[in-house]
Amino acid sequence: MMLDKTGVAPKELVLSRFFDEKILARPKAILECYEDIPCNPCSTSCPFDAIHIGEDINQQPKLDPEKCTGCGICVTSCPGLAIIVAQIKFDQAIFKIPFEFNPKPNIGDIVDGINRSGEKICDAKIIKVTTNKKNDKTSLIEVSVPIEYLHEFVTVRV
Repeated sequence: MMLDKTGVAPKELVLSRFFDEKILARPKAILECYEDIPCNPCSTSCPFDAIHIGEDINQQPKLDPEKCTGCGICVTSCPGLAIIVAQIKFDQAIFKIPFEFNPKPNIGDIVDGINRSGEKICDAKIIKVTTNKKNDKTSLIEVSVPIEYLHEFVTVRV
């Protein structure tokens, strides 16, 4: 598997975690946790009981899109930075992503949209930046990118 060799999930694996456009009309968490590891902060932090791991915390988390509100609490709770929130709004893909670097971007900034291989794929516009003490040093950044990058975009470079 490409993930084992390069650390980059192949497109089919990424697509298996996304929902169709009708579901993504509302923000939904995209759980890109591809390994069976002992971890459960996403499920324990979700106030809507939308993320389930099961009895064995080594299992990969599963999302119930009916319960997920896209609040982003799981995004900043994930120690592996393996969760983003995605939404489709008109001709834009709106994401909530974890961000742990300084300086933080500012609302309105145009930054580099980055794919899973670390390459710039588009311009991304910063919509909102939320940082609070509870999230330690992980900020929640809301960003808008062109819709054609819905399945490629994963983070920003400031």
